[in-house]
Amino acid sequence: MAAKRLFDEMEPDPDQRRIGRSIRTRPFFASIIGEAFRGNSLQNICTALEPMLRRVVNEEVERGLVRGSRSLTWSPSLRIHGPEPSNLQLIFSKILSLPIFTGAKIGDAENNPLLLCLVDKSGDEAVQPTLPYPIQLDIVVLDGDFPHGELTNSTWSMEEFNNSIVKERTGKRPLLVGDVLVTMRDGFAVVGDIEFTDNSSWIRGRKFRLGARVVPGSCHGVRILEAFTEPFAVRDHRGELYRKHHPPMLKDNVWRLEKISKDGAFHKRLASKHINTVQEFLKLFIVDPAKLRRILGAGMSDKKWEAVIKHASTCIMGNKVHIFHGPHCTVTLNPICQVVRAVINGQIYANNQGLSSINQAYVKNLVREAYINWNSLEEVDELLSETALLTQGDPREQCPNHHQTMERPFQQLGYFPDKATDIIYSDVGSSNWQTNPTYHGTLIDGGIGCYIMDSTVDGDLVPSKQFPC
Repeated sequence: MAAKRLFDEMEPDPDQRRIGRSIRTRPFFASIIGEAFRGNSLQNICTALEPMLRRVVNEEVERGLVRGSRSLTWSPSLRIHGPEPSNLQLIFSKILSLPIFTGAKIGDAENNPLLLCLVDKSGDEAVQPTLPYPIQLDIVVLDGDFPHGELTNSTWSMEEFNNSIVKERTGKRPLLVGDVLVTMRDGFAVVGDIEFTDNSSWIRGRKFRLGARVVPGSCHGVRILEAFTEPFAVRDHRGELYRKHHPPMLKDNVWRLEKISKDGAFHKRLASKHINTVQEFLKLFIVDPAKLRRILGAGMSDKKWEAVIKHASTCIMGNKVHIFHGPHCTVTLNPICQVVRAVINGQIYANNQGLSSINQAYVKNLVREAYINWNSLEEVDELLSETALLTQGDPREQCPNHHQTMERPFQQLGYFPDKATDIIYSDVGSSNWQTNPTYHGTLIDGGIGCYIMDSTVDGDLVPSKQFPC
């Protein structure tokens, strides 16, 4: 019994054992610091502090998440809304001058630098707003197929625009070089010298567009829709040697006209008949369009014929006239063999002045002879010719200034490209006036008349409408 009491006295109380175990398993901060300093090492300090800091941080994070989840309630203002459509948009003020070649300056249809404008589309008509601050614009190259499908007549996102930007091919220079970063002030920005360094034949659609976007951060959070041009092809600069001129000049080679390739079949056929320039082409077209069509051959379809005539019709006539002197008469012609005025037996006929009284066959013969002897005609300035006529004592109104008329496009002289017809002019001479009864002409007030010939089902030409030339 004594031994048992001794054992019980020596055995500690169970509660005391539990408290002691708890004290031993929870080291105090002071003891940790003490152990760290005893180690006398910064690494030991970090190693000792890391478990405690992790535990404290985790507890605080969990407490914050629980508090936030209790206070979070659903509000209609938290619903996700799509971006508001923008009423502001950049636009190119004019279409591009085509065709475009690599290494050549890009301009508008009037050969001026490109101009970007800011417009507001909120109303029925676009207006030009002004921003109180300048914005930076980036000129980029777009795929010619942009915008795609349903985006054609609607807005597009910035991401859709950026995804359509075309970059240069691997190992090539930047696709667009020059003033690709411009500043817009008061709603306008002029694009300086920019040019392509590569053609467009390597992309799927084989066409590019020029685009303009606002540089991020320069519009103060305002969404401005991007601008883009019409799609176009970029050709290699080597093709510029054979490019067509718009508009063509009288002295240009005839292959500068659309649908007539240099050294091609049409070019060779025309050259064989000594038709080498645009002026010679137009002269024959005025004198005898059927003969010109026969020279070009069956390969010249109606569609090609209309295209080449439409292009030639934009030729600028200049202010030169050609004077033919015959017995008791003088006929003044423009550079493509159309009658400007005639002096017969001392009587001046110009514009509306008495042309209806002239014998038709006589006028045709005069013009025919002038055409045949074209190289021997007297070439003078239009204004000088008018001055010479005025000295004969005729009133000024009988000799109006035709300078503006001479510089009008050729379609104003009687050609209507929107009609799928052959146009036959009867106010000029040809080598077979008496033997070609298919073409009829008459004299009407206001000029020498010509018929627009419509095609019948059988392919014959019949008079349809009469217009003054």
